[in-house]
Amino acid sequence: MASYQDKFLRYMADQGLNVTRQRLRIAEMFFSMQGHHTLDELYGIMRRSEPGLGQTTVYRTLKLLCEAGLALELQFGDGAARFEPVKAKAHHDHLICQKCGKTEEVHSEAIEALQRELADAHGYQLLGHAHYLYGLCPECRRRGDSLEMFETPAPVT
Repeated sequence: MASYQDKFLRYMADQGLNVTRQRLRIAEMFFSMQGHHTLDELYGIMRRSEPGLGQTTVYRTLKLLCEAGLALELQFGDGAARFEPVKAKAHHDHLICQKCGKTEEVHSEAIEALQRELADAHGYQLLGHAHYLYGLCPECRRRGDSLEMFETPAPVT
């Protein structure tokens, strides 16, 4: 199987795009990082080794990686786009803590099967989905943190 770099180079050549050292360095850094990262996080890391690098270059490179099918742009409901590499592993969904922002990747074959059944029952050909589960992570719950939006109001007497 071709590496992400080979696929990225092939995509840029197919699109008639210039292969630049900066694009390759951004892609290399992106694929070496674990987890889901915002543009600002990747830009901050890249600026340490590439002080002249512009934020727009990082953003455009992330968009190219998405267009090439090598990255996904995710929205976790906090207004910040996050990016993650597309890996050969099975599809996964996300648990997201609404207090601290921690995210965990989860997979459930039962949920995947149910989604296929729902699509079939309604005559849809399922092409993909995004599944985000929001709540409080164990660490926030241990600290006694809460979110007012999740609290049950006191009964009116």
